[in-house]
Amino acid sequence: MASFPIDEVLRRIRRTPLRRSAPVLTQMAHRHRDPFRILLACLLSLRTKDQVTAPASARLFRLGTTPRALLACARAKIARAIYPVGFYRTKTVRIHEICRDLLAHYGGRVPATMEHLLALPGVGRKTANLVLIEGFRKPGICVDTHVHRISNRLGYVRTRTPEQTEMRLRAILPRRHWPRYNELLVSFGQTVCHPTSPWCSRCPVASLCARRGVTHSR
Repeated sequence: MASFPIDEVLRRIRRTPLRRSAPVLTQMAHRHRDPFRILLACLLSLRTKDQVTAPASARLFRLGTTPRALLACARAKIARAIYPVGFYRTKTVRIHEICRDLLAHYGGRVPATMEHLLALPGVGRKTANLVLIEGFRKPGICVDTHVHRISNRLGYVRTRTPEQTEMRLRAILPRRHWPRYNELLVSFGQTVCHPTSPWCSRCPVASLCARRGVTHSR
Protein backbone atom coordinates (compact mmCIF):
# COMPACT_ATOMS: atom_id res chain seq x y z
CA MET A 1 0.00 0.00 0.00
CA ALA A 2 2.11 2.84 -1.33
CA SER A 3 -0.47 5.42 -0.25
CA PHE A 4 -0.55 4.34 3.38
CA PRO A 5 1.03 7.07 5.57
CA ILE A 6 3.39 4.75 7.44
CA ASP A 7 5.92 7.52 8.09
CA GLU A 8 3.27 9.61 9.86
CA VAL A 9 1.90 6.60 11.77
CA LEU A 10 5.32 5.71 13.14
CA ARG A 11 6.16 9.34 13.88
CA ARG A 12 3.01 9.70 15.99
CA ILE A 13 3.60 6.44 17.85
CA ARG A 14 7.23 7.37 18.48
CA ARG A 15 6.20 10.70 19.99
CA THR A 16 3.61 9.14 22.31
CA PRO A 17 4.69 8.39 25.89
CA LEU A 18 3.97 4.67 26.13
CA ARG A 19 5.20 4.22 29.71
CA ARG A 20 6.89 0.93 28.98
CA SER A 21 10.61 0.18 29.02
CA ALA A 22 12.27 -1.28 25.95
CA PRO A 23 11.81 -5.06 25.54
CA VAL A 24 14.30 -7.07 27.60
CA LEU A 25 16.05 -8.37 24.47
CA THR A 26 16.62 -4.82 23.22
CA GLN A 27 18.01 -3.82 26.60
CA MET A 28 20.36 -6.81 26.58
CA ALA A 29 21.53 -5.99 23.06
CA HIS A 30 22.34 -2.44 24.09
CA ARG A 31 24.40 -3.70 27.04
CA HIS A 32 26.30 -6.59 25.47
CA ARG A 33 26.04 -6.66 21.66
CA ASP A 34 26.65 -10.40 21.98
CA PRO A 35 24.82 -12.50 19.37
CA PHE A 36 25.10 -15.62 21.56
CA ARG A 37 23.39 -14.00 24.55
CA ILE A 38 20.74 -12.45 22.31
CA LEU A 39 20.07 -15.81 20.63
CA LEU A 40 19.58 -17.70 23.89
CA ALA A 41 17.63 -14.90 25.58
CA CYS A 42 15.28 -14.83 22.59
CA LEU A 43 14.82 -18.58 22.91
CA LEU A 44 13.93 -18.14 26.59
CA SER A 45 11.52 -15.29 25.78
CA LEU A 46 9.26 -17.39 23.56
CA ARG A 47 5.85 -17.72 25.28
CA THR A 48 7.32 -16.00 28.32
CA LYS A 49 6.84 -12.50 29.72
CA ASP A 50 9.71 -10.04 29.90
CA GLN A 51 9.62 -9.93 33.69
CA VAL A 52 10.36 -13.67 33.71
CA THR A 53 12.79 -13.69 30.78
CA ALA A 54 15.13 -11.04 32.22
CA PRO A 55 16.03 -12.76 35.52
CA ALA A 56 16.07 -16.21 33.89
CA SER A 57 18.56 -14.96 31.29
CA ALA A 58 20.72 -13.42 34.01
CA ARG A 59 20.78 -16.70 35.93
CA LEU A 60 21.62 -18.67 32.76
CA PHE A 61 24.52 -16.41 31.83
CA ARG A 62 25.96 -16.66 35.31
CA LEU A 63 26.52 -20.32 34.41
CA GLY A 64 28.39 -19.38 31.25
CA THR A 65 28.41 -16.98 28.32
CA THR A 66 29.91 -19.22 25.63
CA PRO A 67 28.68 -22.38 23.89
CA ARG A 68 31.49 -24.42 25.42
CA ALA A 69 30.75 -23.25 28.97
CA LEU A 70 27.01 -23.93 28.76
CA LEU A 71 27.47 -27.28 27.03
CA ALA A 72 29.62 -28.31 30.00
CA CYS A 73 26.75 -27.53 32.39
CA ALA A 74 24.41 -30.36 33.33
CA ARG A 75 20.94 -29.98 31.87
CA ALA A 76 19.39 -30.15 35.33
CA LYS A 77 21.48 -27.14 36.36
CA ILE A 78 20.40 -25.16 33.29
CA ALA A 79 16.76 -26.12 33.87
CA ARG A 80 16.90 -24.84 37.43
CA ALA A 81 18.48 -21.59 36.24
CA ILE A 82 15.88 -20.78 33.58
CA TYR A 83 12.76 -21.92 35.48
CA PRO A 84 9.96 -20.69 35.31
CA VAL A 85 10.20 -19.69 31.64
CA GLY A 86 7.61 -21.39 29.45
CA PHE A 87 8.58 -24.90 28.30
CA TYR A 88 11.80 -24.66 30.30
CA ARG A 89 12.59 -28.37 29.95
CA THR A 90 12.36 -28.24 26.16
CA LYS A 91 14.38 -25.01 26.10
CA THR A 92 17.07 -26.65 28.23
CA VAL A 93 17.50 -29.33 25.58
CA ARG A 94 17.52 -26.68 22.85
CA ILE A 95 20.25 -24.72 24.62
CA HIS A 96 22.52 -27.77 24.64
CA GLU A 97 21.68 -28.60 21.03
CA ILE A 98 22.41 -25.05 19.89
CA CYS A 99 25.70 -24.96 21.77
CA ARG A 100 26.70 -28.31 20.28
CA ASP A 101 25.87 -27.16 16.73
CA LEU A 102 27.69 -23.85 17.14
CA LEU A 103 30.83 -25.66 18.27
CA ALA A 104 30.56 -28.38 15.61
CA HIS A 105 29.74 -26.22 12.59
CA TYR A 106 30.54 -22.56 13.31
CA GLY A 107 33.63 -22.53 15.48
CA GLY A 108 31.58 -21.61 18.53
CA ARG A 109 30.29 -18.43 16.93
CA VAL A 110 26.68 -17.52 16.09
CA PRO A 111 26.27 -17.41 12.30
CA ALA A 112 25.33 -14.07 10.76
CA THR A 113 22.98 -15.26 8.01
CA MET A 114 19.28 -16.07 8.06
CA GLU A 115 19.88 -19.43 6.38
CA HIS A 116 22.34 -20.65 9.00
CA LEU A 117 20.42 -19.26 11.96
CA LEU A 118 17.27 -21.07 10.84
CA ALA A 119 19.29 -24.30 10.69
CA LEU A 120 19.89 -24.12 14.46
CA PRO A 121 17.52 -26.20 16.65
CA GLY A 122 14.43 -24.30 17.77
CA VAL A 123 15.27 -21.10 15.88
CA GLY A 124 12.44 -19.56 13.84
CA ARG A 125 12.26 -16.42 11.76
CA LYS A 126 11.39 -14.13 14.66
CA THR A 127 14.46 -15.21 16.62
CA ALA A 128 16.71 -15.17 13.55
CA ASN A 129 15.63 -11.67 12.58
CA LEU A 130 16.17 -10.39 16.10
CA VAL A 131 19.69 -11.84 16.24
CA LEU A 132 20.54 -10.29 12.89
CA ILE A 133 19.15 -6.89 13.91
CA GLU A 134 20.42 -6.64 17.47
CA GLY A 135 23.47 -8.88 17.32
CA PHE A 136 24.92 -8.05 13.91
CA ARG A 137 23.29 -4.72 13.00
CA LYS A 138 21.97 -6.30 9.81
CA PRO A 139 18.61 -5.42 8.23
CA GLY A 140 15.67 -7.52 9.31
CA ILE A 141 12.05 -7.28 10.41
CA CYS A 142 11.17 -9.08 13.61
CA VAL A 143 7.48 -10.02 13.48
CA ASP A 144 5.74 -11.18 16.64
CA THR A 145 2.04 -11.22 17.53
CA HIS A 146 1.98 -7.46 18.18
CA VAL A 147 3.59 -6.56 14.84
CA HIS A 148 1.36 -9.01 12.96
CA ARG A 149 -1.82 -7.80 14.65
CA ILE A 150 -1.18 -4.06 14.51
CA SER A 151 0.12 -4.02 10.93
CA ASN A 152 -3.12 -5.71 9.85
CA ARG A 153 -5.35 -3.66 12.16
CA LEU A 154 -3.93 -0.43 10.76
CA GLY A 155 -4.67 -1.62 7.23
CA TYR A 156 -1.02 -1.48 6.24
CA VAL A 157 -0.95 -5.18 5.32
CA ARG A 158 -3.56 -7.87 4.80
CA THR A 159 -1.99 -11.17 5.84
CA ARG A 160 -2.91 -14.29 7.79
CA THR A 161 0.35 -15.35 9.43
CA PRO A 162 3.37 -13.61 10.97
CA GLU A 163 5.60 -15.03 8.23
CA GLN A 164 3.32 -13.57 5.54
CA THR A 165 3.42 -10.26 7.42
CA GLU A 166 7.21 -10.30 7.44
CA MET A 167 7.40 -10.96 3.71
CA ARG A 168 4.87 -8.22 2.96
CA LEU A 169 6.63 -5.72 5.21
CA ARG A 170 9.93 -6.51 3.51
CA ALA A 171 8.27 -5.50 0.25
CA ILE A 172 6.58 -2.25 1.35
CA LEU A 173 8.08 -0.95 4.61
CA PRO A 174 10.88 1.60 4.00
CA ARG A 175 14.13 0.01 5.11
CA ARG A 176 14.93 2.88 7.49
CA HIS A 177 12.05 1.66 9.68
CA TRP A 178 13.03 -2.02 9.76
CA PRO A 179 15.30 -2.16 12.85
CA ARG A 180 12.94 -0.43 15.32
CA TYR A 181 9.56 -1.42 13.85
CA ASN A 182 9.18 -4.34 16.23
CA GLU A 183 10.29 -2.46 19.34
CA LEU A 184 7.92 0.41 18.59
CA LEU A 185 4.87 -1.74 17.86
CA VAL A 186 5.45 -4.06 20.82
CA SER A 187 5.37 -1.12 23.25
CA PHE A 188 2.37 0.32 21.43
CA GLY A 189 0.57 -3.04 21.52
CA GLN A 190 1.22 -3.49 25.22
CA THR A 191 -0.07 -0.07 26.23
CA VAL A 192 -2.58 1.20 23.63
CA CYS A 193 -3.37 -1.21 20.80
CA HIS A 194 -4.31 -4.21 22.95
CA PRO A 195 -5.34 -7.50 21.29
CA THR A 196 -8.88 -7.07 22.69
CA SER A 197 -10.54 -3.77 23.54
CA PRO A 198 -7.80 -1.43 22.31
CA TRP A 199 -7.67 2.16 23.61
CA CYS A 200 -8.86 3.78 20.38
CA SER A 201 -10.01 6.84 22.35
CA ARG A 202 -6.43 7.66 23.31
CA CYS A 203 -4.69 6.31 20.20
CA PRO A 204 -2.41 8.79 18.41
CA VAL A 205 -3.08 7.15 15.03
CA ALA A 206 -6.85 6.56 15.34
CA SER A 207 -7.57 8.91 12.44
CA LEU A 208 -5.24 6.90 10.18
CA CYS A 209 -6.27 3.40 11.29
CA ALA A 210 -8.60 1.06 9.37
CA ARG A 211 -9.46 -0.72 12.67
CA ARG A 212 -9.60 -4.07 10.91
CA GLY A 213 -10.86 -6.79 13.21
CA VAL A 214 -11.74 -4.38 16.03
CA THR A 215 -15.17 -5.26 17.44
CA HIS A 216 -14.86 -3.55 20.80
CA SER A 217 -12.72 -0.61 21.91
CA ARG A 218 -12.36 1.87 24.71
